[in-house]
Amino acid sequence: MRVLVTGATGRLGRVAVPRLRNEGFSLRAVSRRPDANAGDSDGGGDGVEWMAADLATGAGLAEAVAGTDAVLHLASSPNRRTYEIDVLGTRRLTVAAGHAGVRHLVYVSIVGVDRVPLGYYRHKLAAEQVVAAGSVPWSVLRATQFPGFLAELLAGASRLGPVLGDPAVLAQPVDPGEVADRLAVLLRAGPSHRVEDFGGPEVLRFDEAARAWLAARRSRRPLLPVRIPGRLGRELRAGALTTTATPTGTRTWADHLAHTYGGTGRR
Repeated sequence: MRVLVTGATGRLGRVAVPRLRNEGFSLRAVSRRPDANAGDSDGGGDGVEWMAADLATGAGLAEAVAGTDAVLHLASSPNRRTYEIDVLGTRRLTVAAGHAGVRHLVYVSIVGVDRVPLGYYRHKLAAEQVVAAGSVPWSVLRATQFPGFLAELLAGASRLGPVLGDPAVLAQPVDPGEVADRLAVLLRAGPSHRVEDFGGPEVLRFDEAARAWLAARRSRRPLLPVRIPGRLGRELRAGALTTTATPTGTRTWADHLAHTYGGTGRR
């Protein structure tokens, strides 16, 4: 199976590309600016064919999808030009894939896009709808938060000293490698025409995750509770970022912390 991977140099793409390659998929990986060490255009040293394409303009998309059996759509832009890239860019991709006769488009979204009132989440939900309305048979995988992203949030929340956050917000970190493994399963299974959730093995309160992070870093910073107001806070405390779907990943937050910082692995 020849698979086009968008967003191949992103947080998930950097993990998914080598895993899928090792699983025997024939890969064409695209990014707006592929890494200099990613290999060359004829499938260089990493066994992956790398190409440049731009979802925001459509440049290179027709060439990228040509001759592929499936598209794994990982590209996203949470911080800038989100509507242009995530929604309109997804539409450009689905149209190009349809014209090229692609048989399966797998889109990666986020658990909670239908509940959490954030602009980025609304755009991801709109992109899901674009995929479902397109001519290419499809599957959508919504994943929970990556541990690295959660650690970045905690670092940002502690810039002023104490770790600021709503202690009752619930999270369910999932290892990106395990998400990549699930994507391989979906690609092999073919189009499901449905949305599937995939989360980590445990649901944690913010204060539990923060204390474990502080302990792993051997930090004595205190936690300062700050309740998130309004509907956003209610949804986050009610578990909008979590799922009861199975199967789940197996790598825990403690596993991530032990691997990243060493120490006891205590939660």
